[in-house]
Amino acid sequence: MQTTYIALLRAVNVGGTGKLPMVDLRAMAEGLGFTNVRTFIASGNLLLESLLDEGEVKTKLEVRLGEYAGKPVPVFVRTAAEMRAVKHANPFPDGHGSRLMVFFRDDVPPPDLLELVRDQQGERIALGVREIYVDYGEGIRHTRLKIPGNVNGTGRNMNTVAKLAEIVRDA
Repeated sequence: MQTTYIALLRAVNVGGTGKLPMVDLRAMAEGLGFTNVRTFIASGNLLLESLLDEGEVKTKLEVRLGEYAGKPVPVFVRTAAEMRAVKHANPFPDGHGSRLMVFFRDDVPPPDLLELVRDQQGERIALGVREIYVDYGEGIRHTRLKIPGNVNGTGRNMNTVAKLAEIVRDA
């Protein structure tokens, strides 16, 4: 049975870096044998179905994207059920969807991570299963918040997470 996955690419079409037309991304995924391939907004959100497990999906995409870009393109993969769980586990339901970020990781955040955060100025932070939730309150523009190890992931705002969870709700 095929599994529905959401692959989140890091640093694609953000701030003028990592240009990757979504039509090319879909073509790459289809060329790798994935089915029901779709993208959501032009920031590297890929929805697909596959018989492969999560690790195999991640590896295939990262190898192909690396060939395309000439440099590593990290990919963070979640099943449809996991993405719905990320949405429903939101520890800050009163946060504004565009200022509430979810940072996706491959691994479990260290349990002492919250103690290591620096320059917190009112931001609220909580750990998920393989995610870090950050409510930036009035906005991310002037934050000085530093979360150790957060460069090992990719962020999406809660509006995007909610839409991805909705798109794959019937999967």
